[in-house]
Amino acid sequence: MPELPEVETTVRGLAPVLEGQRLARVLPRRADLRHAFPVDLGQRLTGATVTGLSRRAKYGMIATDRGDTMIFHLGMSGRWRVDPSDMLKHDHLVLETGAGRVVALNDPRRFGFVDLMPTESLAAYPPFAAMGPEPLGSDLTPAHLAAAFKGRVSPIKALLLDQRIVAGLGNIYVCEALNMAGIAPSIAAGRVGRVRLARLVDAIRAVLTSAIAAGGSTLRDYARPDGELGYFSKQWRVYGREGEACGCGTTVLRRAEGGRSTFWCPTCQRG
Repeated sequence: MPELPEVETTVRGLAPVLEGQRLARVLPRRADLRHAFPVDLGQRLTGATVTGLSRRAKYGMIATDRGDTMIFHLGMSGRWRVDPSDMLKHDHLVLETGAGRVVALNDPRRFGFVDLMPTESLAAYPPFAAMGPEPLGSDLTPAHLAAAFKGRVSPIKALLLDQRIVAGLGNIYVCEALNMAGIAPSIAAGRVGRVRLARLVDAIRAVLTSAIAAGGSTLRDYARPDGELGYFSKQWRVYGREGEACGCGTTVLRRAEGGRSTFWCPTCQRG
């Protein structure tokens, strides 16, 4: 599933094509993805000018001068294709600008979705309303994590994946950040002190920043809007490296839990 760095990379890739441009055509090529397309999507967006692109957690947003924002989620396999030479079977939504540029939302598994909200009401959009702070923003602090983790016996990894505590963190980047911070994924969150939480906040930011610079991580279907793959997987410290040597020389371990795999180094991440 595309995580925060992949969505950020997507938004940055779409911005030069869409920002400031009039949407001359908005064409859903089927009725739905995970959810039905808004019935008035084409009516509300055709002729509108894109005023900005942004991201909230793992959601991309395209704002227009009509006071509407189109929200998209890439699901398991979604990606945007810029100026495709032809339409593919799974290009399910097409946007064409007045300048003749075309972007197509391609989603073979159709787990993604598109929604439309008044821009002024975005904070109340149900998936956003209960979200925690953005991990790259100033509101993610050691004090915030300390308050969220106080008295909690749940593993720290599980709580970092809770979008109500931190918005947008996913499995790959939590594994990587915990390794960089030297914190075991299974330790009770409430046992992690302020010094190590400060190290964790720094690690989260460092891992996400590096991943965005590398264009994200390509696992199966994800590609950037320009068609290039994400190369952060070449920098993974532990994720996907079961049986290989950590930087310290210890063998990286893997454990499956809740449908996800956790990767860690038992030497670097003792507690």
